[in-house]
Amino acid sequence: MSERLAGIEAFVAAAESGNFALAALRLQRTRSAVAKSVARLEARLGTRLFHRSTRSQSLTEDGQRYYERCRRALAELDAADAAVEAGRTAPRGRLRVTAPILVGRELVAPLLLELAAAHPELVLEMAFSDSVIDLVDERFDLAVRSGPLGDSSVLAARLLGRQWMGVYASPGYLAGHPRPDSVDAMVATAMQHRFVGYARDHGPHPWQFHGEGGSVRVFDAPAHIAFSCNSLEANKVAALAGMGLTRLPAWLVDDAVRAGTLVRVFDEPLPYGYALQAVWPHARVLPLKTRMAIDLLASRLPQRLAQGGPGGVSPATP
Repeated sequence: MSERLAGIEAFVAAAESGNFALAALRLQRTRSAVAKSVARLEARLGTRLFHRSTRSQSLTEDGQRYYERCRRALAELDAADAAVEAGRTAPRGRLRVTAPILVGRELVAPLLLELAAAHPELVLEMAFSDSVIDLVDERFDLAVRSGPLGDSSVLAARLLGRQWMGVYASPGYLAGHPRPDSVDAMVATAMQHRFVGYARDHGPHPWQFHGEGGSVRVFDAPAHIAFSCNSLEANKVAALAGMGLTRLPAWLVDDAVRAGTLVRVFDEPLPYGYALQAVWPHARVLPLKTRMAIDLLASRLPQRLAQGGPGGVSPATP
């Protein structure tokens, strides 16, 4: 029965989209999978549903009649799904979530664990990775991603907040080096400083700042990099040890700024923040478990991200 329904869904999507490639995007499947499902459906029915050529495809007479009935049947199934979801008062089933390692461990997991603890029928499964995981192929319900998103016709997104960035150093380091009071001053005195940088496989990640007129200004730390790592937590430790200037999310160092072991080196008139977004596969009906997880993150994460950031509880040290 599941294969039969898959064939009907593939057929209706192909009829409405005009070709198998667009139907595959709509169904979050591969083009070959859609084509095979339609071929099996035609074999079962013993008739051709599409006229096919190298440049176009159109419904046959049998295909048109079959499409009308299938469309009404799928509409009834959608209505049934919506009715079940509308009648649910508690999330249940398995919720698979992926997120970047640091963000997932420190920001996302604590909140979703609260959701799971409050709803015993919800099974939470999380996977942390700094690589972008294909949600459809890996069958994830939800992802939290940092930074700009690529264009996608199969994914939906919701902004959860921003990771506000700042330049930080230890008081000990600043006691022995000139303290810049702006981005311009940091650039001008760069050769007198050491830097702690974030690096991935492609090399050091440049520091980004807001410039005039909404532009983005990029600063590439010079050769005076004393320490680099693909872990922002390790960079925080290096900064605490006096290794140099570093650029980190305000929420991550808020505790150290409060304790006086790290100092925000200068204020930024237009603070720079990386968008943190919830991303999930398009669905006809969004399951309650996914919707509740997104709503929880959207309501609680902004407050956490604001700690130490613009308007947050830990302003820059004079």
